[in-house]
Amino acid sequence: MVIFPNAKINIGLNILRKREDGYHEIETLFYPIGWKDALEYVVNGGNAFRFESSGLQLAIDPEQNMVAKAYRMLQVECKVPGLDVHLHKAIPSGAGLGGGSSDAAFFLKSLNEHFELGLAMEKLKSMAVVLGADCPFFLENIPALATGIGDQLTPAKFSLRGYFLLLVKPPFGVDTKLAYAGVTPKIYPFDFEEILLGGMSGWEETIKNDFEPTLFAKFPELAVLKEQLNSMNPDYVSMSGSGSSVYALFEQEPQFQSKDFPPGSQIWMEELN
Repeated sequence: MVIFPNAKINIGLNILRKREDGYHEIETLFYPIGWKDALEYVVNGGNAFRFESSGLQLAIDPEQNMVAKAYRMLQVECKVPGLDVHLHKAIPSGAGLGGGSSDAAFFLKSLNEHFELGLAMEKLKSMAVVLGADCPFFLENIPALATGIGDQLTPAKFSLRGYFLLLVKPPFGVDTKLAYAGVTPKIYPFDFEEILLGGMSGWEETIKNDFEPTLFAKFPELAVLKEQLNSMNPDYVSMSGSGSSVYALFEQEPQFQSKDFPPGSQIWMEELN
C-alpha cells in the first residue's frame, strides 16, 4: 500500500494565551497543499515493525519518527500485523508545513481502513493529537479553522482555488519550542474568522503570523525572504506555522528563477485547488 501525505500552510496564526500545561492556545486556518511525501507499507508475515527512509535526511532515531509512534499507538488499541515501512521524505522538517504530522495521520487512517480496524474518526483524532497538535487536521485534510492548541477543528467554507502558491523554505529549519519561547500571547480586538473569510483584501493589517517578529529578529534571512516575495507583488505573503518556510499567494502565475532565492532553498509552486 502506498499513500501520499501532503503538507499544509497556516493562514494567520494568533497566539492567544499560554496554558498551565505549557501549551499555547492559538487560532489559525490550516489549508492543505500539494507538496507530498510517499509512504509505503507491506505486511511482512511476522510481528516486527521495520522502518526505513529515503529522500530528505531524518536526523532522529527511526523509533522516534511519528510514523513509528503511530504504529506503536495503534498496536495498543488493535491487533495489527508486522509491517515493513518505507518513507520517502520530500516535505522538509522545521518548516511549519506539518510534514511529520501528516505522515502519522495518513498512516493511522490508512491502516484503519486497510485492515478494517473499525476505529471511528473521533477515536483516530484522539490518538492523533497525542502525536502532534496539528496531526488531527490531516485525518480529514480539508480547510479548517483551528483553535485550542491547534486540535479543535471547524471545517471552513474557504477556498484558494485558482490562486498560485509560491513557497520557499530556506536551508535551515526552526525548532517549534524555540519559536514559542519568544512569543508574547495576546487577545485580539477583532473576529479572526470573520475577517479571514471576508476576503483577502482585508487581510493586510489583521491576518498575520505572531511568530514573525521574534523569528525575524533571530533569523534575519526570513525577513529578507519575505521582502523578496513581497517585491513580486503577491496578494498575500506570510510565514507558515512556526517557520521557516515563507509563502506568497498570487492571482497570476508568478515568474521567478531558483537563483532569486537563498542558495540551498527548497521551492514549491502550485495552482491551488
